[in-house]
Amino acid sequence: MSGETTNTCYMPANRLVELYELKSLSPVEVVQEALARIADVDGDVNAYCLVDEEVALAAAKASEDRWMKGEPQGLADGVPVSVKDIVLTKGHTVRRGSKTTGENAPDRFDCPAVGRFREHGAVIIGRTTTPEHGWKGLCDSPLTGITRNPWDTSKTPGGSSGGAAASAALGMAHLNIGTDGGGSVRIPAAFTGVFGCKATFGRVPVFPPSAMGTLSHVGPLTRTVEDAAMMLNIMAQPDSRDWSALPYDPLDFRSELDLGVRHLNVAYSPNLGYAEVEPEVAAIVADAVKVLEGLGAMIEEVDPGFEDPKEMFNAHWDLGAARLVDKVPEDRRAEMDPGLLRIAERGRQLTLARHADAVDARVELGRKMNLFHDTYDLLVTPAMPITAFTAGQDLADMDTQEDWMDWSPFTYPFNLTGQPACVVPCGFTEVGLPVGLQIVGPRYADLLVMRAAGAFEHVRPFQMPDAANVTH
Repeated sequence: MSGETTNTCYMPANRLVELYELKSLSPVEVVQEALARIADVDGDVNAYCLVDEEVALAAAKASEDRWMKGEPQGLADGVPVSVKDIVLTKGHTVRRGSKTTGENAPDRFDCPAVGRFREHGAVIIGRTTTPEHGWKGLCDSPLTGITRNPWDTSKTPGGSSGGAAASAALGMAHLNIGTDGGGSVRIPAAFTGVFGCKATFGRVPVFPPSAMGTLSHVGPLTRTVEDAAMMLNIMAQPDSRDWSALPYDPLDFRSELDLGVRHLNVAYSPNLGYAEVEPEVAAIVADAVKVLEGLGAMIEEVDPGFEDPKEMFNAHWDLGAARLVDKVPEDRRAEMDPGLLRIAERGRQLTLARHADAVDARVELGRKMNLFHDTYDLLVTPAMPITAFTAGQDLADMDTQEDWMDWSPFTYPFNLTGQPACVVPCGFTEVGLPVGLQIVGPRYADLLVMRAAGAFEHVRPFQMPDAANVTH
């Protein structure tokens, strides 16, 4: 990669807004620098499948005019935003990483999150890559090829919001919209060293509904906790198209970031009772937990007491995959990711009785975690048991693993329970790959999760890659 990091590309979004208000910085300048940044570095990581330069510059000029008049449109007026390419955006053709979507007409409406950002004056600069239909925790697809990790381009950034994470890490957009059905925000946050979170299920309205049903969330990927809080302030605003959304609560997700974690009862589970964690990762996470303890949190090493819910998760996930694939004409399915076709076939074999058992087991898992949080304010775990592995392959260990869930055992349980969960970057291995700490809260305790993340970031500021020194 060439070029140097421009100041505004790595500037927090809240700082951009402050400078816009002072009229010492223009949204046009910021968007031009973001577009230049994409042109300069994206060839090495392949984070974007569409860059909407003409529309973005027009939106930036309109934002500049509003700021010059002292009439900003909202919380993120003039801030560059990227959108994952499974999230509908009016005027764009959503491709979902699939060659089978080429004839789709441009979207006629925005999904709720994109619509809220438009209402707040944000500048949508483009669409980020995803595996086909977001089916796995990686980021390669038949349509867009392989997306790569900014810290080492031979490695995967994780997924399925891998393009959004790479965009955040390399300063290509300040705010990045991802989705998380089994860890798809938190996995790439851990692998690329950025902040990612999913709020309580229903906090962020979604439309149209995901094929993965109530597993799926929309969430932010950013370089700071405060920027993610800004995003949630916007994304959590109401949209009546989502009948499963929570009643609107005008929370300010930034309001408790400075309150710290003193006297919070925090459960630390190094492996959830069933996962195998690489020793170096385990040591880095254990050190991160000591940071929380040093801030006054009362740490107890304890597992939440459930068995690996992978089969329960698969009974939901595979059925969603089957629904996705069955909408594609049979003569086009050979163009699709073989892994997606495999789990879709597994979903077709799912019996009604087994699915009903999985639904019952999910209810029991949620009950167990509700009771667990009667004692513990928060649960912290490794975000991932490993660091990023070779880009373009589905498994970290071809001999022992069958599914992507086998190498991501810490994320999908909390899609099943709908709990808020985030990942904070907490260190690096000896070879320079990021490690993440996952912070999980009780349902509806979104502010508490953000508060703990903010406390950790305050003493361990997040480090981003230098584009000029990316390892090839």
